[in-house]
Amino acid sequence: MKAINEMRLQIESRSVNEAFARSAVAAFAAQLDPNIEEISDIKTAVSEAVTNCIVHAYPETMGKIYIWAGIFENRTVKIKIKDKGCGIADVKQAMEPLFTTLGGERAGLGFAVMESFCDRIKVSSKVGKGTTVTLEKRFEGR
Repeated sequence: MKAINEMRLQIESRSVNEAFARSAVAAFAAQLDPNIEEISDIKTAVSEAVTNCIVHAYPETMGKIYIWAGIFENRTVKIKIKDKGCGIADVKQAMEPLFTTLGGERAGLGFAVMESFCDRIKVSSKVGKGTTVTLEKRFEGR
């Protein structure tokens, strides 16, 4: 199925850019006239995915985060958040709630949060090449 509208965004992996990415995707998705809960869900999921890029993909350096969002006729928004960072060795393990490679203040709930706020999430990754997180949410609207 082809998107009826789409956007692309490229940002640096700076923590100050997380809010911008979240707001930009939410503003794009707003054309579907979502209710407040739906737009909040998208913002939260995008925030988690971008934060994962910032914290995990580029832990020692600055890198690029690539965001694509598409709107489909069935009132679905699909968002791809991609990095070219270190990648994830075991995606299945990384998606388990409470699993984190960093410890400390990290709760290891990023993927669980994304799953709870979206209808579908797909994660593909290659060590040394990067990670792509695809989020899908269908809006019921007001």
